[in-house]
Amino acid sequence: MAQLNLVIVSGLSGSGKSHALKAFEDAGYFCIDNLPPTLIPTFVELCKQQGGEISNVALGVDIRERVFLPDLVGTLDRIKTLGYSIYLLFLEAREEVLVRRFSESRRPHPLMPQVPVLEGVRYEKERVAELRRHADRIIDTSDLTVHELRELLTKEFARGSATRKLTVTLLTFGYKFGVPYDIDLLFDVRFLRNPFFVPDLKPLPGDDPRVRSYVLTDPDAISLIGQLDGLMKFLIPLYQREQRSYLTIAIGCTGGRHRSVAIAGRLRESLSALGLDVILKHRDLHKS
Repeated sequence: MAQLNLVIVSGLSGSGKSHALKAFEDAGYFCIDNLPPTLIPTFVELCKQQGGEISNVALGVDIRERVFLPDLVGTLDRIKTLGYSIYLLFLEAREEVLVRRFSESRRPHPLMPQVPVLEGVRYEKERVAELRRHADRIIDTSDLTVHELRELLTKEFARGSATRKLTVTLLTFGYKFGVPYDIDLLFDVRFLRNPFFVPDLKPLPGDDPRVRSYVLTDPDAISLIGQLDGLMKFLIPLYQREQRSYLTIAIGCTGGRHRSVAIAGRLRESLSALGLDVILKHRDLHKS
């Protein structure tokens, strides 16, 4: 009988769980949204009785109906002891993003519809904190579009992809806007000479050829790229050996417009040359 691979999709209301389940469905998974946690063991047994016809399943679990199994983690652990593969995916977003999403859809928070949305968001965060700590993967959707979330999940969980390639995301940011936390590696490039102080370059983005040339011809930048190339050639095979399907590398400068963007663009070229799938995202490029 085929091994049952079970993905539990949970997280904060408004973080994109419904869109995530649609992505899993497109990737060939059998999906059920809002399944009461108490029914998960029964559902697993029913799948077993199908003789392997259902082998990849994604279940949406949340607390929209106010009934949330306190020992959900324990339940999942018990199912794992039966030999089933369970992957807990937790979606979240920053508070201000969640409040904006509820405001745009004109929906109250499903857990506490009679109070301001922010109170509902914070209360829900408290209730799912334990589940979040046990997640195998946490995705912050604050800066992801629906299409980017779908692409990310499809690459990581596509059905039948036993030999998935490592996908590397290069995320540029500005320290003055805060450090991203859903990352694996972080490099600070604020020591490089800054185009911000060159009047002709200041208004240009870091992917402009003139800014790239200014940044990348800096002797310190040349040394940095050499070190990064060597480090990536060392690290990437180790991540692949551990069967990692994703790696997020953050590169930060002061404002996230010039130096980090130029360095990330150059690093993407090196990683692509290694045969990797590389996603380049600029979080703060258009902020002032």
